[in-house]
Amino acid sequence: MLREKNIATCILLTIFTCGIYGIIWFITLTDDVGFANQDKSMSGGLAFLLTILTCGIYGLYWNYMMGKKIYEAKDKAGLNASDNAVLYLILSFLGLGIVNYCLMQSDLNEIANA
Repeated sequence: MLREKNIATCILLTIFTCGIYGIIWFITLTDDVGFANQDKSMSGGLAFLLTILTCGIYGLYWNYMMGKKIYEAKDKAGLNASDNAVLYLILSFLGLGIVNYCLMQSDLNEIANA
């Protein structure tokens, strides 16, 4: 079940926990997008593990893939969807991963409210 999350709270928790909550947020974002797409093969834990094992290279792919999957989920929900995969990739290259998390969470909140 998708639940709406307060983005400001997630950012503050990430800052106050020195990034630990950011890991949890990463995992739950992946799991929530998998749930929204009815794709049981998407695993947040596995995505995090692959990101660590590949020294962040999988994380770049993950950002791109999440853009595509969120687009599909919003389209299935009948919402106005835009493909942000390239934007997520560029922001990830620039070291602005938390901005990606915020944008992704915003889209997931829209799906949860639909």
